[in-house]
Amino acid sequence: MNIAMIIAGGSGNRMHQDIPKQFLTVNEKPVIIYTLEAFQQHPAIDEIVVVCIEGWEQVLWAYVRQFNLTKVSAIVKGGDCGQNSIYRGLEEIGRNHGAEDIVLVHDAIRPMVSAEIISDCISKTVEHGSAIACIPCAEVMLVTENQKSSNQVFNRDHLKRTQTPQGFRAGKLRELHERALAQGITDSTASCMLAIQMGEEVHFSKGSEKNLKLTTVEDIDIFKALLLAKRAEWLKE
Repeated sequence: MNIAMIIAGGSGNRMHQDIPKQFLTVNEKPVIIYTLEAFQQHPAIDEIVVVCIEGWEQVLWAYVRQFNLTKVSAIVKGGDCGQNSIYRGLEEIGRNHGAEDIVLVHDAIRPMVSAEIISDCISKTVEHGSAIACIPCAEVMLVTENQKSSNQVFNRDHLKRTQTPQGFRAGKLRELHERALAQGITDSTASCMLAIQMGEEVHFSKGSEKNLKLTTVEDIDIFKALLLAKRAEWLKE
């Protein structure tokens, strides 16, 4: 089976809003619903588990019913950090699924994830055991020690910008989390980071510049524009 684990445990302090950013409404729909609908509508996704910020679980269940998100099987209370939230989601998945089932860990605040990105993440996970949605680094990258100036360029050909979803076999990802905890590692901010910290090699899958993470108010503006945009017919893929 292919299970989407949607991480909605953050409070969104950098957005400076009164409610968590995943619950902000854009065009009369909460951000998290756009994300959940992308996985609900994908034919290869069998089930969705959401890890939700504490206190918002019932609100989310109401939205799940309102928008008829039938693949959502569980809403789990989030932890005190991203690593802990993902582990709680894995514990829930482990109750009903086997070690070989595929888990796609995805940020609730990446609502523009496409069916193509989801499909490629699944296929690469099947092929390699892991799949991290990535895009090339297009900008010139500068190295700085003081955050004010630089005299060194880093070769961008050696860099990838990671996104979500990030796919793993359920048993493998849980094993990595348990090994990390045994070693006192509690602050990994992404599954790919945790895997590398545990000595694993990770593989890349398709990402997109449109698969943006809504972190600031400016990102909300970009998201609104993307919802309205239609690609010109003459543009090649």
